[in-house]
Amino acid sequence: MPLAWRCRQLAWCSSQLPTMARGLPSTAGLVRFCQKLNRLKTVEETTRETSLRRHLTTLDLTLLGVGTMMGFGLYVLMGTVAKEMAGPAVVVSFTVAAVAFLLAALCYTEFGTRASGRDCAYLFTYVSMGELWAFLIGWIVLLRCLIAGAAMAHTWSGHLDVIFSHRIHSFTEAHVGIWQVPFLAQYPDFLAAAILLLISAFVPCGARVSSWLSRTFSAINLVIVLFIIILGFVLARPHNWSAEEGGFAPFSFSGIMAGAATCFYTFVGFGVIVGSSEEARNPQRSVPIAIVISLGLAAGTYILASTVLTLMVPWHSLDPDSALADAFYQRGYSWAGVIVAAGAICGMTTVLINNLFSLQRMVHAMAVDGLIFQVFAHVHPRIQVSVVGILVFGVLMAFLALLLDLEALVQFLSFGVLLTYTFMATSIMVLRFQKCPPSISSGPASPGSVAREYDDSSGHTELVGTEQASAPEPGQLRPALRSYLGFLGGCRPGATVAWALGVLVASAITLDCVLVFGDSALHLPLWGYTLLLLLSSVMFLLSLLVLGAHQQQRRQDTFQVPLVPLTPALSILLNIFLMLHLSSLTWLGFSIWLLIGLTVYFGYGIRHSKENQRERPRLTAPRSSLEETVQAL
Repeated sequence: MPLAWRCRQLAWCSSQLPTMARGLPSTAGLVRFCQKLNRLKTVEETTRETSLRRHLTTLDLTLLGVGTMMGFGLYVLMGTVAKEMAGPAVVVSFTVAAVAFLLAALCYTEFGTRASGRDCAYLFTYVSMGELWAFLIGWIVLLRCLIAGAAMAHTWSGHLDVIFSHRIHSFTEAHVGIWQVPFLAQYPDFLAAAILLLISAFVPCGARVSSWLSRTFSAINLVIVLFIIILGFVLARPHNWSAEEGGFAPFSFSGIMAGAATCFYTFVGFGVIVGSSEEARNPQRSVPIAIVISLGLAAGTYILASTVLTLMVPWHSLDPDSALADAFYQRGYSWAGVIVAAGAICGMTTVLINNLFSLQRMVHAMAVDGLIFQVFAHVHPRIQVSVVGILVFGVLMAFLALLLDLEALVQFLSFGVLLTYTFMATSIMVLRFQKCPPSISSGPASPGSVAREYDDSSGHTELVGTEQASAPEPGQLRPALRSYLGFLGGCRPGATVAWALGVLVASAITLDCVLVFGDSALHLPLWGYTLLLLLSSVMFLLSLLVLGAHQQQRRQDTFQVPLVPLTPALSILLNIFLMLHLSSLTWLGFSIWLLIGLTVYFGYGIRHSKENQRERPRLTAPRSSLEETVQAL
């Protein structure tokens, strides 16, 4: 009896502990919460067999990429950047944006060849980094698609207005009036909203027709681009770059960099190459080559087009909504302006259709994983698209096009892309130094490879790719450097790499802030500016050297970014530098969007995600041995 009485007393005390500690988070609870944020998607869920025939060559992929990149930058960004940000130096802005995007594209390609599919950034982040980070990537992509669609609809309506000699613009201003509110358009663009609603209703009704229409319009657009460049050089006036018209760089260096940050989105179309890797004959070789070539061709085309644009008419007289067509109108070639406007409408229609398909794919992927509402997970059995996703987000896109200003839209767009690729460059370095990371390459394993199981810290059993048994483990100090850097070898495995990566990102942010704001916003004295510049530069280089001193994983069955950690580190540095040149209102608006996303995740996604449903049986604690003993007594 005394033993039974004591056991009952202990059981009662243990049952009261949760009540007494209610409201005080325990260490174990915080650990479990952090584990929830970083839980990984298993490889078995993401690896899928493809029935697509591998027939695309490097030339096919290159033409596909060039056709997709031509349109948005030419008809949407070029006029806005030339008039509002850089002037004729928009040529330099496109060049800087192309260099920055090449570094980011190499990182994206490694993701894409491991995770075939259009949503590979979201998918691979879910597998390698964790759930919260994957949600943020997906949420940013959703914003990017929304803003891109709204901006393209603005340009579509602007070029149609040019064809009708600006009668639509004049009619709306006369009957609605002009707004003078930051971030809002001068007048509501009803035509742009109507275009988006029409295309959103059309796309689900005929996916095959949409694909055929997209290809036809792409071919027309390429012919129009050649027409613009040839006739533009014939009509060029070098006087338009003279000091009398404001000079070549009227907005100085800061304007050029702001223009480069805005032009960054221009080259995002290369993602269609990665998305088509499942159909490539040799994706490990042809995908990176096609990306580099198509990026170079697209950059050359944009540089030539922006050159002829600012040489045909003074940069300050451009119409941002329809710059190329309006330039021909100003020179008296109205027939050429109509042709260019028609080509712009074809190009924008192509990109709008592709944008809506990309949007519904991302919405569907996140809904299937339980991170956003399940209503978006339903796919129409005949046309195989998420009709609800297209219609709901199409309406939201139309609302943005109705109210927001084009310049505000394109800055939002570039900010989201720069942040996404900065995160992906960081993820590449995390991946390279991980011990036995998961592989989601859908292609066949290379000869001699060995697939084995790996049990990660969250309890998931995952397949691990090829690994040389004789090579040192990734994340460990290189054998050749252990005698010189032995003090780094005493740290816990992976700790040195984690600290070095954190210091690298922090020093990159500090260095860019000093370069951008050191003289203007911070008002630093010369000695303070120099000291901060030296300290941040030294810390950046030291962290880079520490990372380079550690062993990386090597894979033969997929493309890997060359010169890691240098390539992704330079990508991070340049992307942050460009982001800091965007307006403060852009930063504020994007922060609000992220807060909305985090509210959705912590209010819905964290509880309804597939990984959470899978973990529930394991997290249900069995009855304690103490309770069993009490019952037995």
